[in-house]
Amino acid sequence: MAGRLSTYRAKRNFDITAEPSGAAKVRRSEQLRYVIQKHNATRLHYDFRLEYGGVFKSWAVARGPSLDPAEKRLAVEVEDHPLDYGDFEGTIPEGQYGGGTVMLWDRGFWAPEPGSTVEQGLSKGDLKIVLVGERLQGSWVLVRMNRDREKSKRTNWLLIKHRDEFARPGDHDALLAENATSVASGRSMEQIARGTGRGPKPFMTASDTGGARAPAKRVWHSRAEVTRAAKPLAGPKTAKRTAPKPARAAAKAAEIPAFVPPQLCHAVDRPPSGADWVHEIKFDGYRMQLRVAGGQATLKTRKGLDWSARFPEIVSEGAKLPDCMIDGEIVALDAAGSPDFGALQAALTSGRTEKLVFFVFDLLFDSSSDLRDQKLAERKAPLQAMIAPAAKFPHIRYVEHFGSGGDALLKSACTMGLEGIVSKRLDAPYVSQRADSWVKSKCRGGQEVVVAARVSEGAKPIRSLLAGVYREGRLVPAGRIGTGFSAEKVALILPRLKAVETKTSPFGKQAAPRGQGEVHWLRPELVAEIEFAGWTEDGLLRQASFKALRDDKPAREIVQEVAEPVEHVEATRPETAPAPRAVGANAIVLMGVTISHPDKALWPAEGRDEPLTKLDLARYFEQVGPALLPHIKGRPCSIVRAPDGIGGQHFFQRHAMPGASSLLTLVEISGDHKPYLQIDRLEGLIAIAQSGALELHPWNCAPRRPDIPGRLVFDLDPAPDVAFSAVIEAAREVRDRLEELGLVGFCKTTGGKGLHVVTPLTMERTSPDWRAAKAFARQFCEIMAVAAPERFVTNMAKARRTGRIFLDYLRNDRMSTAVAPLSPRARPGAPVSMMLSWTQVRQGLDPKSFTIRTAPALLEKAPAWNGYNDAARSLKAAIAKLGAAKKLN
Repeated sequence: MAGRLSTYRAKRNFDITAEPSGAAKVRRSEQLRYVIQKHNATRLHYDFRLEYGGVFKSWAVARGPSLDPAEKRLAVEVEDHPLDYGDFEGTIPEGQYGGGTVMLWDRGFWAPEPGSTVEQGLSKGDLKIVLVGERLQGSWVLVRMNRDREKSKRTNWLLIKHRDEFARPGDHDALLAENATSVASGRSMEQIARGTGRGPKPFMTASDTGGARAPAKRVWHSRAEVTRAAKPLAGPKTAKRTAPKPARAAAKAAEIPAFVPPQLCHAVDRPPSGADWVHEIKFDGYRMQLRVAGGQATLKTRKGLDWSARFPEIVSEGAKLPDCMIDGEIVALDAAGSPDFGALQAALTSGRTEKLVFFVFDLLFDSSSDLRDQKLAERKAPLQAMIAPAAKFPHIRYVEHFGSGGDALLKSACTMGLEGIVSKRLDAPYVSQRADSWVKSKCRGGQEVVVAARVSEGAKPIRSLLAGVYREGRLVPAGRIGTGFSAEKVALILPRLKAVETKTSPFGKQAAPRGQGEVHWLRPELVAEIEFAGWTEDGLLRQASFKALRDDKPAREIVQEVAEPVEHVEATRPETAPAPRAVGANAIVLMGVTISHPDKALWPAEGRDEPLTKLDLARYFEQVGPALLPHIKGRPCSIVRAPDGIGGQHFFQRHAMPGASSLLTLVEISGDHKPYLQIDRLEGLIAIAQSGALELHPWNCAPRRPDIPGRLVFDLDPAPDVAFSAVIEAAREVRDRLEELGLVGFCKTTGGKGLHVVTPLTMERTSPDWRAAKAFARQFCEIMAVAAPERFVTNMAKARRTGRIFLDYLRNDRMSTAVAPLSPRARPGAPVSMMLSWTQVRQGLDPKSFTIRTAPALLEKAPAWNGYNDAARSLKAAIAKLGAAKKLN
């Protein structure tokens, strides 16, 4: 560190100047800090400093920052400064380097723009940053220029404001004129020069050893929550999956901050289950924060913009509340009482806001306490009491929550045409970031996109809109929005679209699409809310329909939203599962699923063993589910049903049937008009047990990528006259040959007379498709058959299989299936497809020993397939190695 500050220290005499030497140890912050110091030296300028690598990277901005994106302010890179310089405000004596008055003009936290890194930005000379400060907010960029004409050693950059909701086109220097005092002391430059007034409240926190400054607390009593805003700046991937509970005192008569960045939701594929979750209706409107202090009410957007003037009726009612801060959503209701986002836009445009409603769901502060560290249940109770008199607050309504049945609530919400539901952990604090304690499940595909172009045709000013989203910090095409343009909507949005027209594509050098009409490119500033049927494999929208433009989200934040598996956020199940609960003479509830006729025999009695019943099957799935689910979730799964037991009729079912349990996922597959079944959660396994499903046959695709191979399965199927010992030898040979190609094999029984060798594959940017995967599997098996024709055959004709093992490569196709690990089989004895370690694959192995009765205990005693996910390897590389080996031979 001393080396990085050597230039700084060489320029200063610390016996004369009060500037810090950098000897003080500054306490580390979870966020990167920034300061801007107004510096009246030889020339007035503003010193812009970003914390990085234990120092402040510093630039002298000649004319100061501007909120006008058209203003490109020269920023000259200067020497690194110590972190304790972030508290310096005062005068530097004349004759010293930089002599003059220094004001702490702005300070806050910063992060590289999502999708970029500091190292890349500094190296390429294109540092994109997000600021959360007292005076500067939003997205900015520092662009490095070439050396100046005098060939000096200084490096010049440009500081430019990006176009977002914090930008002020045409503002020029108004920001500087409006803010002429210190953010730390409230003093003017003249007062600082004279030494009058109180000194600055420190922002950087120094230790009490090795430095001249005493320990200090952070300031910003009126904007304390800006410190919390920096966590989401780096994006959800860098945040902890479970938000920490900050140590925050619930001070009496707590001062309510001007704004608190809101807690945001992760998208999941279905609602979580468990008693520690509650569920609320998801409203389709504008997220708002109501702050009431001293009879004055303000409404701010999720980015802190003051929209009070837009909602006078709600502000007027809010002013009647005691001092508080409330989180909620403003919506317009249609004739049926459902939220209508288009009607909300129309109301704002016309100024007819008297029918809008503020639905409130969380209380952050009351008149005496900061409640954010309290549990959700403890925050909602006083909020309900505060808003309860409906007659007193017709425009403010409390959002009820439901303690169980998230799936049922989602189904009801979808039936009513609502957007979906939000599920929240009852025991979680309120955190200003995207955290797993709040998750959303949607009824229909919804997405925000950046509007990149308007396509007109003849008399139609809007035939369609071209959409984009940001990926890795770059705007990329996301397809076309082709419907939803009523005459009313066109009249509403056309002026706004025309106002941002430009001659160049926001996607760079991309040409205008052909055959779609006349394309009018737009600056990437407008955000549209759409409905759509999903994403194609190329990352384009399917069947997108326009809903409305929205102003509460900046375009730079619009990325493709993908729902995560709910298992990522669900609470860990207790080690001891609750006992089944009887709900009548012929039904039992297990894990919230009603098992009717639990005593129905599915496998008959054998020897001394009692029949295996529907309840036995359900309990088996409950026991082995955590080990089974990773191999089936995210993949379409066919099931073999035997409602009357293995002696009755069997049904092979791929598609969802009417009345299918809401605990099962229904997935649309291209090329088929009926949705397929998918089992993504433990309760779903119990639900299929209730339907009499005895076998599970999933696809072998990558999770949620049906067109991408996720594993290969080599089925070793012996002829009746082949000893099982020969199958064992064959499985070990398959393993060895796979290893030669860089693949890792895992073995399991089939529940019959054969073995499966399974090799997991990595997801690659250009993963081979199923045609290539099947060709590889076929060539692999044919090489074995050619090398030992007396042992192996790749032709499934029974006449050719006598005395040999059929190497079945046909499992490796897009819609082909293989029995799942740990799946039962609808065969006498209730065998299962058992995962094995290679030490078990030896002479004496008896596949009949693995049954519903024995497998759970064996699995617990000797878990197999450890490291399966980490063993995934590249199929592309294996294909190349196989091709090279064939050429050598």
